Order: sequence, then structure tokens, then C-alpha cells
Amino acid sequence: MQKRDYYEVLEVNRDADDEEIKKAYRKLAIQFHPDKNPDDKEAEDKFKEATEAYEVLRDAEKRQQYDRFGHAGLEGMGSDFGGFGVNLDDIFSDVFGDIFGGLGGRQRGPQRGRSLQYNLEVTLEDIIHGKETTIQVPRIETCPECSGSGAKKGTRVITCPQCYGRGQVSQSQGFFTMSRTCPQCRGEGEIIQEPCPPCAGKGLVRNTQEIKFNVDKGVDTGFKYRLTGEGEAGTNGAPPGDLFVVINVAPHERFERDRNDLITSAKISFVQASLGGKIEVQGVDGREELNIPPGTQYGARLRIPNKGVPHYRRSYSGDLVVEVEIETPKHLNEEQRRKLEEFAKLRGESYHHEHGFWDKLLGRHDDEES
Repeated sequence: MQKRDYYEVLEVNRDADDEEIKKAYRKLAIQFHPDKNPDDKEAEDKFKEATEAYEVLRDAEKRQQYDRFGHAGLEGMGSDFGGFGVNLDDIFSDVFGDIFGGLGGRQRGPQRGRSLQYNLEVTLEDIIHGKETTIQVPRIETCPECSGSGAKKGTRVITCPQCYGRGQVSQSQGFFTMSRTCPQCRGEGEIIQEPCPPCAGKGLVRNTQEIKFNVDKGVDTGFKYRLTGEGEAGTNGAPPGDLFVVINVAPHERFERDRNDLITSAKISFVQASLGGKIEVQGVDGREELNIPPGTQYGARLRIPNKGVPHYRRSYSGDLVVEVEIETPKHLNEEQRRKLEEFAKLRGESYHHEHGFWDKLLGRHDDEES
């Protein structure tokens, strides 16, 4: 029977790159693999055909010969598979890596434990003063009853008699050598005769671990700590994963953080804004004195040094930044109003009794003068 064009088999264009070819073969291999289609001769033939096409097109030299001369160009290169074995494990490793699972699976070796993430919410005060806390981390741990072996105490794990500890069995099919997961031990290479009751033979149990943790001064939302070995337990003697603690600083009702500065606001009178003076504002640790320079304008930002957020692992802090709001008095008596009018005349400022600036400033209306 005449062979089909390899590009047609993989359903790719002739200018397809390596990644497209690999992706196309992966799709067909999963669809037609004998493990997925037992006793299906047609699926087995399509699997072999796709594997043969991929074996050629993934090799730059073979692909060049095939593009120039077709199937005839592969004679003598071992690509017609006559007398040559195809190592499917090599192909599967290339295409599927560690995710191939039950298709020609390999024995499962030691696997490092999964890393975990814990989101920790803290307050602004916590990251200004630092904080020691205890976090509760649910995780998978090595079973203390069987020390991770999965076997009931007093019993032992035996080598699988079918695969002799390899976790897979091989079967020759023409020019193919198929490696499949051992059906007796399911790829483990060992058999647990009596499973450990607490972990049901898995060697792992779920537990909640209390971990003491220090929040450093100056950290911000998104800051990530890495606690090595505090993740989930590994298998077959592999090390545990890590625990990543991610900081989230809760919003504060009074302060807004800008890097290491803290921003707040304070109201002053227009006399204080004009003549200057001193006021007290609320800081994180109590009242702080703020100097108001003469001629301060609305929206000005005044600083109290070193009263903000500490710099991470430094001995100094940012500033407390105070945004000034100037309060205009709503109710003035007659003498106060007269003094302001005199002040306006001294400055040469015009005003209108009914609709002028000072009337608006003093809150005067026509009906009040009538």
C-alpha cells in the first residue's frame, strides 16, 4: 500500500515550523494511541502512521531529504523503519515531557512538593512598627504513622513482580517497541500489601500547620516572602515545596501611602494661612506639631520629616505629608465684617455689597441687609 504524504498525515502545511509539527502530532497521538483505543486496529495503524511522519519531519536532515525526493529520499537513512526500531519513549519525552501520563508512562520518581501561597492582610500600623504573627497553613504533609512509605506499620513494601520495579512494561509491535505503565503497580514499581490506615497508602496526609512569621517594617502590598521548605511534602524522599507569603496592606481611614510617605489633610484658617503659625495634626503614633509658613496656599503640601513609613531594612523613614485646606468662616459679626472690609481697602481690593467677593465670603445676602 502506497504511503501517504507525511504532511497530509499530520494535517500541516509544508512550511509548518517545528512547534506546529509537534502540536499536530501530539493531537493525533493522544487521539489514536493504543492505550486509548484497545483492540482498535484502525486507530493503531493511524497512530503508527502519525509517529512515522513525526519521526521524519522532526529531524531537519530527514525532512530536507523528504522534501526533495519524497519517500524515496529516505531509503538508506533508517527512516523507512525497515529493520530499525522506533523508540517511542524518546518521541514521547520530546512531545509530551512529564505530562504524558498513562500513554507510555514512566515510573514515577521522587517529586518535589508543591509550593503554596498564603495571602496575609496587615494594617498600616503593622508595617510601620513591624509585627510578629502566627499563620495557619493547610498543607499536605508526610504521614507520621508510616513515615511516607504508605505501608501499614509492621509491614513492608515489595518490588512489583510484573515490572521488577521499573514501573513500566514493554511490548514489541512490528517496528515499534511500546512502553506502557505497569498495570499491576500502576507505574510505582512497588506494591503496598497492607496500606497505612491514616493515609490510605498514599504516604501523605492533610494537616494545618501553625507557622510563626515576622512582618518587616516598610513592606508594601504585593511584597512576597519565601519560606523555604514550608510548602507541601514531596514524594519518595523528595524535598518539600516552599511557602510564599504575600502581603496585602489594608486601606487606612486617615492616611494614604505614597511609597514611604504618608499623606493626610488638615484645615487651617485664612488668618493662619496668611500670617503663619503652628498647629497639631494627627500622626500614626499621636499628635504631631506642624509649622505653617506665612502665605500658605490652599492645597499646599507641608512635611513633617521622618514620621512616615520606614524604608525596608533601613534606619530612616519617609515623611508625614499634610495637605492644607483653608477654611472660610461662614458667620461673622459686624465688627469682624468691618475689619475685613478695611483690610480689603488697604489692599486695594474691590468688593460689592450685594454680589461682591466679600459678601460671598461673609455669607451675606440681600435679604439680610433689607
